[in-house]
Amino acid sequence: MIESSHSIYSIFCCCCSVESRTSTRLDLNSRDGHNSSSYTHRPERSMKKLPPPPPVSDAAEQVMVVALYDFTACESSDLNLRRGEEYRILHKQDQLWWRAEDQHGNKGFIPSNYVTEKHNIEANEWYCKSINRSEAENMLKREDKNGGFIVRESSQPNRYTVSVYAKVKRDSLGDVKHYQIKQTEGGKFFLAENYIFGSIPEMINYHKHNAAGLVTRLRYPVGPMEQCIPTTAGFSSDKWEIDPSELTFMKELGSGEFGVVRLGKWREQHTVAIKAIREGAMSEEDFIEEAKVMMRLCHPKLVQIYGVCTMQHPICIVLEFMENGSLLQVLRHHGNSLECVRLLAMCQDVCEGMQYLEHNNFIHRDLAARNCMVNEKNVVKVCDFGMARYVLDDQYTSSLGSRFPVKWSPPEVLHYNKFSSKSDVWSFGVLMWEVFSEGRTPFGNRPNPEVVDEVTQGVRLYKPHKAPTNIYKIMYKCWHERPQGRPSFSNLLQSIKDISEETQTTTTQTA
Repeated sequence: MIESSHSIYSIFCCCCSVESRTSTRLDLNSRDGHNSSSYTHRPERSMKKLPPPPPVSDAAEQVMVVALYDFTACESSDLNLRRGEEYRILHKQDQLWWRAEDQHGNKGFIPSNYVTEKHNIEANEWYCKSINRSEAENMLKREDKNGGFIVRESSQPNRYTVSVYAKVKRDSLGDVKHYQIKQTEGGKFFLAENYIFGSIPEMINYHKHNAAGLVTRLRYPVGPMEQCIPTTAGFSSDKWEIDPSELTFMKELGSGEFGVVRLGKWREQHTVAIKAIREGAMSEEDFIEEAKVMMRLCHPKLVQIYGVCTMQHPICIVLEFMENGSLLQVLRHHGNSLECVRLLAMCQDVCEGMQYLEHNNFIHRDLAARNCMVNEKNVVKVCDFGMARYVLDDQYTSSLGSRFPVKWSPPEVLHYNKFSSKSDVWSFGVLMWEVFSEGRTPFGNRPNPEVVDEVTQGVRLYKPHKAPTNIYKIMYKCWHERPQGRPSFSNLLQSIKDISEETQTTTTQTA
């Protein structure tokens, strides 16, 4: 039996001070009939006055940050950002939007994921935080510049890798080499053992001028800034309600259990997807409250919710626009041409988004390829998280009256309606199966009652022909009968990264 997990918010108040305790003591003394004048007082000593306490300042909390991207303020309460410029953080009242001041004294709110602390490694134009080996190679090959390089997170925690693009001859095709940044016991950094540095930027600066053991010197930094600008949690700080008059409705993109999805514009400048909720398709009042919570979820591998329109019917959800449609569509139309490395990268994208939801104690309830979207950079993002409980549709209804997609659900959901992050893990295993079977429907056309019986008896999906044994083992771990026997999304992500690194290394050596 699984217990539901709930977020607990605690508020701590400091309501006691020296003065209040002193005054209370005096009041008590007077009530007891004691008179302070009856006591013999010592003569006052001649003491040098202490200097006044320094004024209370937020300076200790204020930090300097550097803008990673340009940001244009949408409301008067926000502040424009210019890439590379420095800003002082005045107040981190919110995880997603911070109050800042620019060099000219202008103040306002900025998206926290658009800046980094001044001395953080992310402030360097050559640093790419969340890209894997395959994405690094594609990025460097697109630039096609000898000596092009990036520094990225390694598949191993707290490690970094330098990826370098080099050409043997000017007109020849280049190749990408990967060098793991190593550390000495004393915390120094090096790529070649004879050249040790106190920081990664110092090391990079040296190798910009000297190859020193590398295939070429680091000539041209290839940063991610122009290639993958992150979304913001809403268009502005504390803005969740969007005026429908600010929306322009364009062509229809598709329809689903909630209603029709259209391409649109917000204030004629931001391209968005607008999901109009069909009347009777969901429990609206509950959903509106939940949408405010979902807007606070902001991650590069989640489709961002910008806001909702509740001032007219049907109500609309305004979302990040994903140019290439659903993952299911991509798999069915192009799956045959996608190699194992690319398929695994799709699974890694989804796993990163789900790890974030898991960390924030948020349950998806309907994770499947149809509920993941693909953008123009072929990044896969998780969509429609948490919305399944508001759907009024027979496809999601069991004999007990609860709502869930049967073929993606574990035994505890099928029989007891028990949802948790571990039920999402089961669904993720089915999603991996969809990816490596090129978008086929799990359990084929078998009716839901038959699927329930088979899953209960221990029957699991077969190994897709595109899935190597080590990848199928990850899927199978997700389908453990008991929730506590399934891995967490953090563990799954590390396993996928390890296999991805091994697969790409083998592919490179073979080539």
